[in-house]
Amino acid sequence: MSQLEFVQGNIACGKGAIAAGCTFFGGYPITPSTEVAEYMAEALPKIEGGCFIQMEDEIAGLASTIGAAWTGVRAMTATSGPGFSLMMENIGYAFMTETPCVLVNVQRGGPSTGQPTMASQGDMMQARYGSHGDYAIIALCPSTVQECFELTVKAFNLADQFRCPVLVMTDQIIGHMRERIIIPDSVEIIRPKPAKPTDLPFATDESEIPGFLPFGSGQRTHVTGLTHNEQGYPDSADHKRHQMLITRLVHKIESRRHEIADYEIVNPDAKIIFVCYGIPVRAVQQVAAQDKSVGYLKLRIVWPFPEELLKRFKNVSTFIVPELNLGMISREVERHTAVPVISAGKIGGELHTAQELQEIANACKTVGGR
Repeated sequence: MSQLEFVQGNIACGKGAIAAGCTFFGGYPITPSTEVAEYMAEALPKIEGGCFIQMEDEIAGLASTIGAAWTGVRAMTATSGPGFSLMMENIGYAFMTETPCVLVNVQRGGPSTGQPTMASQGDMMQARYGSHGDYAIIALCPSTVQECFELTVKAFNLADQFRCPVLVMTDQIIGHMRERIIIPDSVEIIRPKPAKPTDLPFATDESEIPGFLPFGSGQRTHVTGLTHNEQGYPDSADHKRHQMLITRLVHKIESRRHEIADYEIVNPDAKIIFVCYGIPVRAVQQVAAQDKSVGYLKLRIVWPFPEELLKRFKNVSTFIVPELNLGMISREVERHTAVPVISAGKIGGELHTAQELQEIANACKTVGGR
């Protein structure tokens, strides 16, 4: 039978990882994500094959996670802003090597060490563009403790399905708040597309996603961050090879935005539409419950950004994007619509209140006759 538990978001991420079959965690403690590591340190040794290791820093934490993933196990790490910055090179490496793994980022105020105990959504553009070169990423954003559990499970499935690192971008408030959640007896598990031992490690079909040949599977697999051929050997001087490889790695994700998208739409015929993700969703839902003249688009997956969803709102006169930064995803909305976009950014660790968002919506209704 399903279980009811009263836990904080960080613990729910850990429980979701265990439910998804994660058996390796490599990381380094950092506020406000440390509870994820603490839970995994307690839970993994009780599981057959489970391994927790605290590394010397965040760079090594993700490096060990990548190495573990290449043995065929489900592996994850967790961090916050400064550690996320340190992990950027290895995020690019995981993308280039098509390594399926999960990274939970419990965001806090920055830049630098900033506000270790206060919430932020200031890493959203870094999540998409932080590593160098051209690449695509999948990033999920829970707005409840229940979604911390569910989206961590989903992150592992997406990582295996698309052969790439996947991010769970939560924040200090969601990470530390406690709510009742339902933990099912079992969850759906999607493992990587199987490959034959005779296949080349990075050979693909029309899906653009290679089958996974982890170490020990009977095939010699060469893994490198350099531009490489289908056997995995470096071929970095060939500009055509580089273009073909990187285009495929990006296209296998970006071309499936509709398939990857996870969202909720409420009152699509409204003129005032909030576009929201993460913790501000909760204030937006309060506004929408009281004011039937507004609607919202709630994104559970922000990257790849599902721009086609903006076209669903036929009567919209204004998009409002509340987020705990000075305007990041609001700029992405602006890129994909001619409709006016209001950035309702807020920093410092304080949440938007429903009253604040209602006032912004009311102002939009009166400007220009809207």
